[in-house]
Amino acid sequence: MEIQNSLIEDIDFILDLYKSATAYQKERFISHWPEFDREMVINEIVENRQWKMIIDGEVVCIWATTFSDPLIWEDKDKDPSVYIHRITTNPKFRGKGLVKKIVEWSKHYATQNGKKFVRMDTVGENHKLIEHYTSCGFDFLGLSQLINTDGLPQHYHNAVVSLFELKV
Repeated sequence: MEIQNSLIEDIDFILDLYKSATAYQKERFISHWPEFDREMVINEIVENRQWKMIIDGEVVCIWATTFSDPLIWEDKDKDPSVYIHRITTNPKFRGKGLVKKIVEWSKHYATQNGKKFVRMDTVGENHKLIEHYTSCGFDFLGLSQLINTDGLPQHYHNAVVSLFELKV
C-alpha cells in the first residue's frame, strides 16, 4: 500500500470516483454530495492536499486534507488539526477497511505537521457512518448546526453536521 499526493493527470478519475460515491449516497442516504467543482479539486491537487491510496498499482481510495476548517469547526479551528474531507473509495474496494488505513496515515501526517488532532465531519446524523468512524478510532463529538456556509460546497448549506475528532 502506498499513499501519495494525487496528480493533475488523476483529475478525471477523481471526479468519476466522486460521481460514483454520490450515486451510492443517493441510493442509501438522505444527504448526498453535489457535483464537485473541477477547479476546486485541481486547486487541492496543486496545493498537495488531495491524496490517493494505491494497492497493487490501482487507486483504491482518495481524500482531501486541510489544516484549517473554520466554517465547520468555528472556535475549535484554533486547535492545531488536520481535517480530512471527502473520503471516497473505489467501488471495487468497498468494505476493505481502507478508512482505518487512512486514520493510521493521518495520525503520522498530523504528527509530522505539528498537529494535535485529526478531524472529520459528515453532513447529517448518519448512524451508520457515526458507528463506522468511531470504530476507526474517532470520538463522536455530536451534532453542530452550521451558521456561515459561504464558501462551502452546496451540501453544507443549512446543514447539521456530525463532528469527529481523534487526538494524536
